[in-house]
Amino acid sequence: MSTAGYPSVYVVDTHATRPPVPPRLSQKGRRGDGVQNLLILLVSLALCGMAIEACFIYHLYQPAKTETSFSRQIAGQDDTSTTEIPSLVIPPSKPVAHLTDGLDAVHGKTIMAWSMEADPLLHEMDYRDMSLIIQKEGYYYVYSKVSFFDTDYFNHSIHRNTELYAGKSIPLLLSKQNERPKRRRSNSYLGGVFHLTKNDAIYVEVSNTANVVKHKSIENVFGAYMI
Repeated sequence: MSTAGYPSVYVVDTHATRPPVPPRLSQKGRRGDGVQNLLILLVSLALCGMAIEACFIYHLYQPAKTETSFSRQIAGQDDTSTTEIPSLVIPPSKPVAHLTDGLDAVHGKTIMAWSMEADPLLHEMDYRDMSLIIQKEGYYYVYSKVSFFDTDYFNHSIHRNTELYAGKSIPLLLSKQNERPKRRRSNSYLGGVFHLTKNDAIYVEVSNTANVVKHKSIENVFGAYMI
């Protein structure tokens, strides 16, 4: 109340400016932000995956460690030449040999020789004088394949020389052809299991090495492995 007895009167200015109210985010705007965040996350994951894949491919195609030729290494031969071989090669657990024909193989008239330049497989076995030399007694599967030109007659056999029967060759396997084949070439395969002793020598004999096909090393093979 005023001193004159009249009530106090307050004037309110309805035209005064009010502070602006912040706009409320609509449901659509919030949804758009969520989709944007999801896209950013997916792109980040894709980039991480590409980086990991690139690292994996880089390490996968790195050159393998340089090692000596596998066949010569397991045969115990000293070879200063180096050849890149896969690092996952596992050495054989038992004696094994696999030989092929080659340009460096000089055959006898009837005895087959085998290449030492065609990466032969020799493990706990030796090759000497056209023969495989057994280093460990046991049962072996012995095999040979020889391809012949068109000929009316050929012999293909595997023989054994042993200290138990000195001076005498023992035939182990034999294949014969006594008539003209229908094909221009003939293939002869021999294979069997035999008990062999240390220092036994096994070799391949044919009727005439001049009739042997020598165009490819895989045409003629010889080998043995312990079972």
